[in-house]
Amino acid sequence: MRTPASLVACGIALRALCDDDQPWLRDLYASTREEEMAQVPWPETHRRAFLDQQFEAQHRHYLQVHADADFLAVCDERGPLGRLYLLRSPPDHLLVDISLFPAARGRGIGASLIGAAQQAAAVRGCGMTLHVLQHNIGARRLYERLGFAASEAAFPYLRMDWRARSVS
Repeated sequence: MRTPASLVACGIALRALCDDDQPWLRDLYASTREEEMAQVPWPETHRRAFLDQQFEAQHRHYLQVHADADFLAVCDERGPLGRLYLLRSPPDHLLVDISLFPAARGRGIGASLIGAAQQAAAVRGCGMTLHVLQHNIGARRLYERLGFAASEAAFPYLRMDWRARSVS
């Protein structure tokens, strides 16, 4: 996937992930679970060991189950801002994962990335699906704003679908 022009103008680029990205990918994963882990009365070293183990399991799962996906780093001149994992295959492309570090959230980066992925899917006559944690209200609002609609729930996830006719 090419970097959307709106992000290029802001100095943001996409590139394929490599093995050297593992440390910051672990930090990114941990940042997505900060609120949840704040409720757990473990010492920081135990929290981090748990999160590293969870990241490793998720990472292996994604690589095995979605081997043909694009595993992309979202970066600016200072370094990584997040990740975008996208499987582009008919009939619906799958947004496997999109995660941004807290400092990069709320700046339109995620919406631009998803919008570009939707446009690429529409060009191929495809829709798009994703799964979001049901309690992640902020992400659900973003996906709804981008034209995704809830289609089925399998706790703790909600499947959301987008159809190409939603592109303007």
